[in-house]
Amino acid sequence: MQSIQFTFRALQEDRPGGTWQGVFEEMWPTYREWFLRDGEAARSSYAHSARMLREHMPELVPTWERLVELAGGGDVAARMLSMWRPPSYLSGCSQGVLVDDEPVLVRNYDYPADRLEGIVYLTEWTGRRVLGMSDCLWGLLDGINEDGLAISLTFGGRPDVGDGFAIPIVVRYVLETCATVAEARAALERIPVHAPQNLTLLDRAGDFLTAYVGPGRPPSFHAVAATTNHQGRVEWPEYAAAIRSVEREQCVLELLADPEMSRERFMAAFLEPPLRSTQYAAGFGTLYTAAYHPAAGRAELSWPGSSWELSLDAFEEGSRIARIPSANAPQD
Repeated sequence: MQSIQFTFRALQEDRPGGTWQGVFEEMWPTYREWFLRDGEAARSSYAHSARMLREHMPELVPTWERLVELAGGGDVAARMLSMWRPPSYLSGCSQGVLVDDEPVLVRNYDYPADRLEGIVYLTEWTGRRVLGMSDCLWGLLDGINEDGLAISLTFGGRPDVGDGFAIPIVVRYVLETCATVAEARAALERIPVHAPQNLTLLDRAGDFLTAYVGPGRPPSFHAVAATTNHQGRVEWPEYAAAIRSVEREQCVLELLADPEMSRERFMAAFLEPPLRSTQYAAGFGTLYTAAYHPAAGRAELSWPGSSWELSLDAFEEGSRIARIPSANAPQD
């Protein structure tokens, strides 16, 4: 049986320091190449990028300034770390919220394996503990904070790109500054996002929300407990068909409609087709399944045959090797 494998790491650093700096030095050549792939002139200037960050996310500016310092103070690194209007990128992903006596947010992350950072960070950069899967060096793909707010992202299924921030820094901002879904919604109403993205949010009280954000239209908010890679309707048919966006969303909705559905069954369904994608050769294979439990302040990362539990209150640094079976098998 063919398989691929890659390593996930769990790191803790209350304030940006040597740990983050080591990750930056390891990953910066790849990120620099990506950031400049369309030429340096295609990216916003340092002055404009800094101004946008100060205008829209002032709470993150001291952390950004510290990260730029740790990165050596270079112009290109500072611009990339602002995450203002970076190059575009596509992903798959499925996510849903099951609300019962202990609500849970579950998501699959479908993306090229060679572009995954694979780092789960526990930080306290702005005074609030945040645990999540790192992307773009300090943004997050998904995560949870000490107040019990959980969030995850998916691509929104339109090729549009405009002025705004990359979604990983928006996820980071929400978890750094918000305690509830209501507070997160207020933040998302005012932050520009450079590409179409879907966000699913859940808080400790069991409130949930799906947000459709992106350029060219105001954000919209829906009391829907599932989303994949379209924003209510399919606007990019070829893409949606290739990654089976409608089928995956319908699968999650059907699971949620089952009155007997348990957390265990719901989480297990994300490890099987059609929610688990095996399109690794096309760059849309499922790299991990994450389950966030707001009431308990914990996260569980899963792969077929293995899992890894991480907690805000009992976090342990370490690593896990994920082995994904049948990487090149056709999707069922």
